[in-house]
Amino acid sequence: MIVVLSSPSGGGKSTITRRLVAERQDCGYSVSATTRPPRPGEVDGVAYRFLTAAEFERRVEAGEFAEHAEYDGHRYGTLVSELLRVTHGGQHVVLDIEVVGARQVRERFPGAVLIFVVPPSGAVLAERLRARAAEDSTRVAGRLQRAIDELGAAAEYDYVVVNDEVGTALHAVNAILDAEARRTSRQRDFAVVLDRLRAEVAAELVRGGMA
Repeated sequence: MIVVLSSPSGGGKSTITRRLVAERQDCGYSVSATTRPPRPGEVDGVAYRFLTAAEFERRVEAGEFAEHAEYDGHRYGTLVSELLRVTHGGQHVVLDIEVVGARQVRERFPGAVLIFVVPPSGAVLAERLRARAAEDSTRVAGRLQRAIDELGAAAEYDYVVVNDEVGTALHAVNAILDAEARRTSRQRDFAVVLDRLRAEVAAELVRGGMA
């Protein structure tokens, strides 16, 4: 299945996504494409697929993106080829994307599971943003303003998880994935199993002379 994690910047979706993929063999991470320049230590194809603005637009026009959006002056998106790479490997694909992209995924893939991660309070969110060395007061204010709009979209998601402590939030996300994976509609051999069980029960009736 396709699993989407969203949150305001500083909400913790990226940390939870990394832990989820590292700790679950049934989950694979979809590497997003972006037009923003690499940060120190980021490797192309691992952190992101870094594309020029022209290449990004070409791929949009070619219909190669499952979703795409602009954030802080840069474009981000999920290539369909990335989704196929993970799902063809027999894993759930986990997307760490913003609200606009999540809406596009839900429209294109109605069965996707959408999880919104929220901070325990506004003060905690602001503190997390200020703790980032790359964030000055102007950028922090901008991200907090954007968070107000993003939090308003949380009700569009299937689940909301409060990230007060990463381990606890991760446990909640794991529980969601385990439950969703057991939905009847996701069990490919469900009908076959039920037919076999019904036949076995019928045989027991005959064997016991109750039929």
